[in-house]
Amino acid sequence: MADRLPPHPDSESGESRSIYTSLLIALAGLFVLYVPTFTDLFRGVWSTDAQAHGPIVFGLSLWLLYRGRETLLAPVALNPKPAIAYLLIAIAGLFYALGRSQGILLFEVGSLVWMLIGVVLLLYGPVQVKSIWFALFFMLFMIPLPGAFVDAITHPMKMAVSYVAEQLLYWADYPVSRNGVIIQIGPYQLLVADACAGLHTLFTLEALGLLYLNIVRHASVFRNVTLAVLIIPISFAANVIRVVVLTLITFYFGDDAGQGFMHGFAGMVLFMAALFLIIGFDSLLRALATTPDAPKAEVCSQ
Repeated sequence: MADRLPPHPDSESGESRSIYTSLLIALAGLFVLYVPTFTDLFRGVWSTDAQAHGPIVFGLSLWLLYRGRETLLAPVALNPKPAIAYLLIAIAGLFYALGRSQGILLFEVGSLVWMLIGVVLLLYGPVQVKSIWFALFFMLFMIPLPGAFVDAITHPMKMAVSYVAEQLLYWADYPVSRNGVIIQIGPYQLLVADACAGLHTLFTLEALGLLYLNIVRHASVFRNVTLAVLIIPISFAANVIRVVVLTLITFYFGDDAGQGFMHGFAGMVLFMAALFLIIGFDSLLRALATTPDAPKAEVCSQ
């Protein structure tokens, strides 16, 4: 029997060109399909304070995809799954059509994640999907949620933030009182709005914390899981800090200063407080993980 000849280099380069051509066609299709969606988002909900995190998450998701391009585009371990891929693309297309026609952003924007998974499975395989899993997961934070669900979750969060902020100011001997989500300090009344303590803020800070974990890439599973769980109380504490700072600025400098701060620097205070808390807890976990064990007593026998 004749020996089996190795594949000709020209055939490999031809296969690579075919995959790149298919990828460019798929990207062109996604571009045509979703440009109107993102145009509406930038002109609509993403231009509001409540959804201002959407463009940031979208940009970071594109950066994460770009960062994983070497593994994604490497011509190794190709194992396309066309049956699963076509099913996912078809389901994503149905959700996109329903969301686009009925104005349901949860379906329209959310379909992009499943569409990308289907395209990568069709051209490459599960290994490449796994290499970009965090970027795909991170995209979930940019999907606008239904208003009724957001309102139901946001109100108790605002109540809790208002209560804690009032108690901190009361313990600091400020003339403060509270009625629901309205904080009165001296002659001023402040309404704790959705942007100060809403579900969108929690999602934004959760995304920030998970991005920090992905960039730092700790080897300790315990440290990663603990820090991911702590992001929720950290985001609550960051919201409290923002409300307290806003209240104190209004008390000392007047309502105009407070309103100006609210629109100019409140978000910066929130993210800086959350980032410092995340880094602080991460440092504490690192210190606990590297604490040397107590020296063991040695027993000598002669």
